[in-house]
Amino acid sequence: MASWETPPGDLPIMNRSLSDSEADAQLAANDDIPEEPDMILSDDPSSGQVFAPPPRIAARFYRPSNNRRKSSAASSRRNSLSSQHSHQSNRSYRSSCQSHHVAQHLRRASILETRKARLADRAAHAEQVRLRAARAKATPRNSNSEERALAAQQARERHLAQVAAACAEEVRRAKKVAEDMKERKAAEERRYRLEMEEKLAEAEKRRLEYKRNARRPRTASSPVNDTKKAPARPALSFEAAAKRIQEAWRTRSRKHIIDAWSELGLSIDKVHDTSFEDITTSLGDENVLVTAEKVMSLFGLLPEGDATPGGTAIRTFLSAYLILGHPAQVLSRDGDQEQDLITKAKDLVLSFESALSKLSAHTRYLPSPTQLETVLLAHGAFVAAFNDWKARDSSALIETMVASFVSLDTIWQSVKDATIDEVANEYKEGIRNNQIILLSKIKKLAGQDRALVLIRKAIRESRRARPKKQAPETVRPRVALDPPASGSPISEENAAMQTAAASQLEASDSTPSADTHQANSLSKVFSVVPSNRVLVHELSIDKEYMIDASPAADLRDALNRELCNAMRIGFENGEGAMWTVAMAENIRAKLLRLLKPGNSMHTIISDTLDPDLINRQCQQGIFSYGQFFSFIANILPKLCAPVRDSQVKVLADELQEEGTLPEMVEKLFKLLHVIDFLSLDYSNFLLMNAAPTLIKEAAGYEQRMFAQDLEAGTITLKRTRRWWRSAAINMHTEADRRDPWNEPNPVNRPTPQKIYARGLVDLAIATPPLKDSELPETLELDRIRISRMRSDALRITTIGGILLTAKNLLKRDVRSQWKHEANRMWETLKDGYLKDPATPSKILSLLESSHAMPPSTRAQLSSTISRLLTQAESGKLSDPVMKVLFQRLKAHIFNRVSASSSGERVRAASTATESLATTGLPEFVNQVGDMVDQLGKVSEVDRRAHGKWYEEIAEEVDRLAQDGEVLTRSSTAESLAAGTESSSSE
Repeated sequence: MASWETPPGDLPIMNRSLSDSEADAQLAANDDIPEEPDMILSDDPSSGQVFAPPPRIAARFYRPSNNRRKSSAASSRRNSLSSQHSHQSNRSYRSSCQSHHVAQHLRRASILETRKARLADRAAHAEQVRLRAARAKATPRNSNSEERALAAQQARERHLAQVAAACAEEVRRAKKVAEDMKERKAAEERRYRLEMEEKLAEAEKRRLEYKRNARRPRTASSPVNDTKKAPARPALSFEAAAKRIQEAWRTRSRKHIIDAWSELGLSIDKVHDTSFEDITTSLGDENVLVTAEKVMSLFGLLPEGDATPGGTAIRTFLSAYLILGHPAQVLSRDGDQEQDLITKAKDLVLSFESALSKLSAHTRYLPSPTQLETVLLAHGAFVAAFNDWKARDSSALIETMVASFVSLDTIWQSVKDATIDEVANEYKEGIRNNQIILLSKIKKLAGQDRALVLIRKAIRESRRARPKKQAPETVRPRVALDPPASGSPISEENAAMQTAAASQLEASDSTPSADTHQANSLSKVFSVVPSNRVLVHELSIDKEYMIDASPAADLRDALNRELCNAMRIGFENGEGAMWTVAMAENIRAKLLRLLKPGNSMHTIISDTLDPDLINRQCQQGIFSYGQFFSFIANILPKLCAPVRDSQVKVLADELQEEGTLPEMVEKLFKLLHVIDFLSLDYSNFLLMNAAPTLIKEAAGYEQRMFAQDLEAGTITLKRTRRWWRSAAINMHTEADRRDPWNEPNPVNRPTPQKIYARGLVDLAIATPPLKDSELPETLELDRIRISRMRSDALRITTIGGILLTAKNLLKRDVRSQWKHEANRMWETLKDGYLKDPATPSKILSLLESSHAMPPSTRAQLSSTISRLLTQAESGKLSDPVMKVLFQRLKAHIFNRVSASSSGERVRAASTATESLATTGLPEFVNQVGDMVDQLGKVSEVDRRAHGKWYEEIAEEVDRLAQDGEVLTRSSTAESLAAGTESSSSE
């Protein structure tokens, strides 16, 4: 056994190089080693003979460490049947020799134990390593390097995802572009192939035609006897002959269509050279429509269901020629959409004419598929652009007509109760006829249901926006006397006296003395009620005129404030009794003017506020301001009108409170302020009762007062003559400009009514301020009204210029109504144009909030706004846009004011909205309508009151004009001839 032992140092080396499975395989292999007689060990331990192991055993035990043994497999020798059989066959032999191998078994057991111990150590070491790793993982780290690494990893993943998405989008876009390019190339290739096939087919057709109609070859003069005859053509069948005949007939029909279209001579040049009216009439001719229908059917441009002459598709096609020939008349503006429509129309006409020129007998007058496709594409693009333009244009037209309908309704609402029955019926008939026409047009464009909705909504908003008239009962004092009877006619003097009594004027209309005149002038300054003549004039213009306290309200409050301050100083100086009696007497007089003598309230106030009684109480020291204010607080609600209830209640509650001397003086000031309002209400009540009689006698009264001023030399007619002469010269100059060779017949001369209207419009529609030299004496009472019209006209022009510039810069339709922006700008510019330096920026932000605009447009619009506001502030219009708008506004107002009959006025009003939209001022229909209404009333009242003086001035101007007319016309003719010669020479 000792000879089989291996040195102890070799076993660990072998075991370290073998795995567990390899070791088991090795042990199993040792069991399978056959026993040989020469290898049997001796039992004698004393024998020191050492035998070397067989080579195969030595190779197994001393194999290099880098060579790994194969694990035992199911097919190994140890597990095979032959190995088991060999083992069983040798058991008997081994059992007999088992005693000789004890050492070998012991050695193998030692090896196994050593291996088990080493494996146990390895398992323990692995467990320790695992435990240390677990503890290290569970131990909290002091640094956040892991978190940062994790965040960096997530950021990297997100970035990679974004890059991947961007790359995918780029790839998708590139694929789409490539596919589009591929499809385009394929389409071009197919088109080229079709063209080539067509060309080859045409060439083949021509070749066959040439072969069929080949000319006879040249021969000698004498024919050669040729017995060979040409082969006979095969006879055509009935179907083939019918097809040839039908094809020839269709070709001939197409030729007739092309010839008929050519005879029309319709081209862009012809349309351009012909006037718009003539070409419109020509295109509407039945022959043109029928021919166009046949040509469009030839090219497949006529859709199904529209094959009748004059259909929508036919007229749309013919409108392409009209758009190219007369774009200014057809298109309302020159925007991007209009330019696109012109381009599409040009493409359609050019492609159509190009395809038409290539139709011939060789092509059987049929367009090729390529030509047909080109024309169809161009026609489809033009129809789409035309429909878009028409839809936007029709929407603007609908808005304009709805505004005209509402304007007519406004006119009817204003005249139905303000005129006599005959005139009201005439207005009603004219307005109804025009509204019926507008309604039919609106229904045609917008449809019946939508038209009714739009009109109802517009009328509702218009009537809601009109200021509601105050009920007359609200200004009637509770204890006012009954209104006087106005049924019987009264003289003008009595009417004037009644006006004076109703208005509580301090002065009469007769010429007063010097002292009385000064006193009356001072009284009128502080009085609420204007003069008799002003009252009559204002009532003639506005039947519901009410006296306004605003003109002198600040001055009266200042006077009352000074009076109360003086009273406070008097109390401090020991003059309280005197001031108390004076103030009570002043309040007593003001209150008694509101009552009729003999009235119970009149008696109570007269007795309670008696100056003598109050003086005695003050002398005895028993006068109480608390009782005085309590008495006033009780009677004021009984004297005031219902419209003043809330204001009087607040004052009454304040009067009953106790207070110091300054508070008492402040109560007296508020009491005087409220009593002034009560006096104003009472004056308005009396004026309302006397209004019918005063209006009836207004013309004669004004005429009498004007004649008295002329006789007294207070006024002259110098400015009136100059104003009338200027208006007459302007009218005659315009008439001569329209027809310089017209004979000077009275029929062709401007009428006095036209001259007056021209002078009135020139006076009212001008740049402010209104100078004294410009205003005729006859219109002196309308100074404030005319000045306000000048300011309104300038404001309308300024806002219209700003909106028109903004619409052009933003490529919007100038006829579209920006009412919201216009109303806000109207309120912004009410107090001035450049009083606030931030006004231009406010207007710009107002427009920018409603309509987005690029920075370049914003900068350009900002400079335009500043320039226009500067010109409006100075009153000098130098901007071309402002000049044109102002002149158009003046012409529009003149056309409406100069209308002589109610029918003309209704017609002018019905087209006012469309006219203003064309002018560039569609947002100011209401403002312009109010100005026309005011000028119409001023004209009517003024001509009734001062008509005879206007007739005298008109006759005087006519005599002067007749004296110098021949010379004027001859000089005009000479100047025109000279201008013609100079232009021809140039």
